[in-house]
Amino acid sequence: MKICLVATFPPSARQLNEYAFYIAAELQRNPEISLTILADELDDYEFATDENGKSLSEAQPGELPGFDVIRCWKFNSLATPLRLLNTIRKLKPDVVWFNLVFSSFGTPEYPVAAFAGLSTPALIRSLGYYTHITLHHIIEHVDFAGAGVRQVKLFRLASEIATRALLMANSVSVLLSGYRRTLVEKYSAENVLLGTHGTFAPCPTPPDFTKRGNPEHRILAIGHWGTYKRLETLMEAFPAVLKKVPNARLIVGGANHHTKPGYWESIRASLKDGSGIEFRGYIPEEAIPDVFQNSTIVVIPYDSATGSSGPAHQACEYGVPIVCADLADFRDMAVDEDMAIDFYKVGDPVGLANKLVAILQSKERQKRMAEHNFSAAMQMTMSTVVRNYLRWFELKKRKKAIGSAPLFPDSRASWRRFAFPRLGASSAGQTSNSDSLAEDGENKNSREGLVSAGNRSQDGWRRSETTTDQTEGNQGQSHQLADDF
Repeated sequence: MKICLVATFPPSARQLNEYAFYIAAELQRNPEISLTILADELDDYEFATDENGKSLSEAQPGELPGFDVIRCWKFNSLATPLRLLNTIRKLKPDVVWFNLVFSSFGTPEYPVAAFAGLSTPALIRSLGYYTHITLHHIIEHVDFAGAGVRQVKLFRLASEIATRALLMANSVSVLLSGYRRTLVEKYSAENVLLGTHGTFAPCPTPPDFTKRGNPEHRILAIGHWGTYKRLETLMEAFPAVLKKVPNARLIVGGANHHTKPGYWESIRASLKDGSGIEFRGYIPEEAIPDVFQNSTIVVIPYDSATGSSGPAHQACEYGVPIVCADLADFRDMAVDEDMAIDFYKVGDPVGLANKLVAILQSKERQKRMAEHNFSAAMQMTMSTVVRNYLRWFELKKRKKAIGSAPLFPDSRASWRRFAFPRLGASSAGQTSNSDSLAEDGENKNSREGLVSAGNRSQDGWRRSETTTDQTEGNQGQSHQLADDF
């Protein structure tokens, strides 16, 4: 199968480049897949800096070895659809796979370019290519005020039009059950699938408790900072943590959001000496395992959310407890993927400090949450995620081939094959009725399956270990989740 993956890709430092890397790495391991990555052109990444505040673009490395990368589109450019179209027509892939958020192709300051990019999947489909979108957030679940968006009503209207354009792709997968529910109910979408974000490594790493609290308890906060991912609440909470746990240390990693260059540097400049806080800047992929393995807690101190959290999945991958702002998207994520998360009220530094201290002072709780998250990670490896995408693509490819077969085959042998399939072979019609990709013998509730919006299962999942400062009667509602990737 020949696949074109349209995505930001390292050494680009833009959103989702890491996720695309791990998808591509998994696809490369499959000898039956021919992969070409249609990536963004490399740019001056003033928003992505190292621990010394130096721009990564000043020491830009070359392309990653082992990948076929064509950099054929540019951020904030109106030419993106045409350039992608010309490249795809030359390559003639079986599948064009887009890895997107709404700002993948442009910022709110360049709305026409952003919309043009988001319309590309529909354009590619109109020319006969199968297009799939992995959509990491939807606008209906974004807190525009928290994300710093002005002219909210106009932005929502434009975003709804963009959503309808995205839904014109052959299929769209989202990573939270609430997102799928919204697209089905609001847009009457019938091509929306519930997928799994997945962990990044082929095999999760069991927690090594000898590396934690020896001698420091490291609290890790990592992300693209400056919009809804902010550090003020965490900065206010950490001194209280330090008073009760003197060997605690806060590690802040990650680049600035591309619209907020200089954000984390300004936070660091406001701190006094001896704060116990270390800023690492953008952390390269090869350094990620050590950073997570040596962390006692991963904290996600966001003011709002735009989808499932990559750092939360990495925390599971390395068996690390999670403390997280109590946001609806993260509640869905915890339940959908059975994560052990302690929630605190958004913007409450006292509540955040209390949650951190409670875990740091309890080895038993650290161990329980770490092992729970590692167990969750074992059920959602990237190899599993990609395998299910490929099953879906292969299913659609075969259905298309069957649909294009001649209505009246010439030979009697052909008639016999159509009329009397071999015993035990499942027909295309049977497969399409469920649109499920659960493997033979597998439990479809193991997150191994996939179901379309038109065939939603009502099987439930057990609730993950989550706690909040709310009363027991208000601790979330029961969820009925669909079979999914």
